[in-house]
Amino acid sequence: MGHDKLWSDVSGKPLIAHTLTALAGSDVDVVVIAAPRPRWADIERWSRAAGIGEMMLVEGGDRRQDSVRNALNAAAETEWVCVHDAARPFVTRALIHRVLEAARESGAATAGIPCADTIKVIADGTVTKTLDRDGLIATQTPQAFRTDLLVRAHRAALQDGVSGDDDAFLVERIGAPVAVVAGEPGNFKVTHPYDLDVTRALLDSRR
Repeated sequence: MGHDKLWSDVSGKPLIAHTLTALAGSDVDVVVIAAPRPRWADIERWSRAAGIGEMMLVEGGDRRQDSVRNALNAAAETEWVCVHDAARPFVTRALIHRVLEAARESGAATAGIPCADTIKVIADGTVTKTLDRDGLIATQTPQAFRTDLLVRAHRAALQDGVSGDDDAFLVERIGAPVAVVAGEPGNFKVTHPYDLDVTRALLDSRR
């Protein structure tokens, strides 16, 4: 977007404040937030306003993967962790519960929704293959894991110099299964300026 989208004004609050409100009262006992230190005071203020109970702040990293690893270090004593993108303000408590329950059965779980669009592989601006979308999902967060499993996955990725778009991929590459639960279309990730407009409209419609 060219700016820090998490602090974009959305109906009188920064975007991250709406995500914190969505997390409050969920199955999560402690919220660990990886963020630049200059933002910590603001995050603490919005966390209190959202009704977040126990909360910890850690320094963010250069990549999302580094930020998650920093947060994992702070949560190393917990048995289960749930990783969520702060740019998904419409996550529901029901979805968090489903992902955590699935992870408790298999060790790792992600939310996902069926791909509505046809997915094509391209090279040099030309289609090389069309994928069967019946076997494809678009993954979302939250993703939940047994903590020691996700720690092992991150350590292996760091050792091997591997970067991943999500934590489920890092777990997959060390050979552990990842369960899938039904995600929610409304749990979209704010990525483009248009997404902010949609978010504002949805929040305004709920007033």
